[in-house]
Amino acid sequence: MGFWDRVALELEYLGMTNKALAEKVGITASNIGKGVRQGSSPSADTAVKIAKILGVSVEYLVTGERPAGESGDKITALTKRLRRLSDADLEIAKIVIHRLEK
Repeated sequence: MGFWDRVALELEYLGMTNKALAEKVGITASNIGKGVRQGSSPSADTAVKIAKILGVSVEYLVTGERPAGESGDKITALTKRLRRLSDADLEIAKIVIHRLEK
Protein backbone atom coordinates (compact mmCIF):
# COMPACT_ATOMS: atom_id res chain seq x y z
CA MET A 1 0.00 0.00 0.00
CA GLY A 2 1.40 3.38 -0.98
CA PHE A 3 0.97 7.03 -0.10
CA TRP A 4 -2.14 7.60 -2.23
CA ASP A 5 -3.75 4.36 -1.04
CA ARG A 6 -3.49 5.60 2.54
CA VAL A 7 -4.79 9.01 1.47
CA ALA A 8 -7.78 7.26 -0.13
CA LEU A 9 -8.49 5.37 3.11
CA GLU A 10 -8.40 8.58 5.13
CA LEU A 11 -10.61 10.35 2.60
CA GLU A 12 -13.13 7.54 2.86
CA TYR A 13 -13.12 7.79 6.68
CA LEU A 14 -13.67 11.53 6.44
CA GLY A 15 -16.28 11.36 3.70
CA MET A 16 -14.12 13.65 1.58
CA THR A 17 -13.41 13.54 -2.14
CA ASN A 18 -10.13 13.88 -4.05
CA LYS A 19 -11.50 17.12 -5.46
CA ALA A 20 -12.20 18.57 -2.01
CA LEU A 21 -8.75 17.55 -0.80
CA ALA A 22 -7.10 19.03 -3.88
CA GLU A 23 -8.91 22.34 -3.36
CA LYS A 24 -7.82 22.55 0.27
CA VAL A 25 -4.22 21.66 -0.60
CA GLY A 26 -4.06 24.02 -3.56
CA ILE A 27 -3.46 21.42 -6.26
CA THR A 28 -5.70 19.98 -8.96
CA ALA A 29 -7.61 16.74 -8.60
CA SER A 30 -5.87 15.58 -11.78
CA ASN A 31 -2.54 15.89 -9.92
CA ILE A 32 -3.86 13.43 -7.37
CA GLY A 33 -5.02 11.09 -10.13
CA LYS A 34 -1.63 11.34 -11.80
CA GLY A 35 0.11 10.46 -8.53
CA VAL A 36 -2.19 7.47 -8.06
CA ARG A 37 -1.55 6.19 -11.60
CA GLN A 38 2.20 6.68 -11.40
CA GLY A 39 2.51 5.39 -7.85
CA SER A 40 4.47 8.49 -6.92
CA SER A 41 4.45 10.58 -3.78
CA PRO A 42 3.92 14.34 -3.78
CA SER A 43 6.51 16.91 -2.76
CA ALA A 44 7.28 17.17 0.94
CA ASP A 45 5.36 20.46 1.20
CA THR A 46 2.28 18.96 -0.44
CA ALA A 47 2.51 15.81 1.70
CA VAL A 48 2.59 17.95 4.86
CA LYS A 49 -0.49 19.90 3.72
CA ILE A 50 -2.35 16.68 2.89
CA ALA A 51 -1.46 15.12 6.26
CA LYS A 52 -2.66 18.22 8.14
CA ILE A 53 -5.97 18.24 6.29
CA LEU A 54 -6.49 14.53 6.90
CA GLY A 55 -5.44 14.77 10.54
CA VAL A 56 -2.68 12.17 10.24
CA SER A 57 1.10 12.25 10.16
CA VAL A 58 3.21 12.40 7.03
CA GLU A 59 5.02 9.36 8.43
CA TYR A 60 1.78 7.37 8.32
CA LEU A 61 0.99 8.45 4.75
CA VAL A 62 4.50 7.59 3.54
CA THR A 63 5.29 4.43 5.52
CA GLY A 64 2.00 3.16 6.89
CA GLU A 65 3.45 3.34 10.41
CA ARG A 66 1.55 5.39 12.93
CA PRO A 67 3.61 7.32 15.48
CA ALA A 68 2.86 6.72 19.15
CA GLY A 69 -0.38 8.44 20.06
CA GLU A 70 -1.83 8.46 16.54
CA SER A 71 -4.82 6.18 16.31
CA GLY A 72 -6.46 4.81 13.22
CA ASP A 73 -9.66 3.53 14.76
CA LYS A 74 -13.18 4.40 13.71
CA ILE A 75 -13.80 6.60 16.74
CA THR A 76 -10.87 8.77 15.73
CA ALA A 77 -12.19 8.95 12.18
CA LEU A 78 -15.64 9.91 13.42
CA THR A 79 -14.16 12.55 15.69
CA LYS A 80 -12.29 14.03 12.73
CA ARG A 81 -15.52 14.22 10.76
CA LEU A 82 -17.42 15.82 13.64
CA ARG A 83 -14.74 18.50 14.01
CA ARG A 84 -15.32 19.56 10.41
CA LEU A 85 -19.09 20.07 10.82
CA SER A 86 -20.66 23.50 10.98
CA ASP A 87 -22.18 24.48 14.32
CA ALA A 88 -25.68 23.84 12.97
CA ASP A 89 -24.77 20.39 11.65
CA LEU A 90 -22.99 19.55 14.89
CA GLU A 91 -26.18 20.32 16.82
CA ILE A 92 -28.10 17.94 14.54
CA ALA A 93 -25.45 15.25 15.10
CA LYS A 94 -25.80 15.71 18.87
CA ILE A 95 -29.57 15.24 18.63
CA VAL A 96 -29.16 12.07 16.55
CA ILE A 97 -26.60 10.63 18.98
CA HIS A 98 -28.82 11.48 21.95
CA ARG A 99 -31.79 9.68 20.34
CA LEU A 100 -29.66 6.63 19.51
CA GLU A 101 -28.58 6.36 23.14
CA LYS A 102 -32.18 5.88 24.32
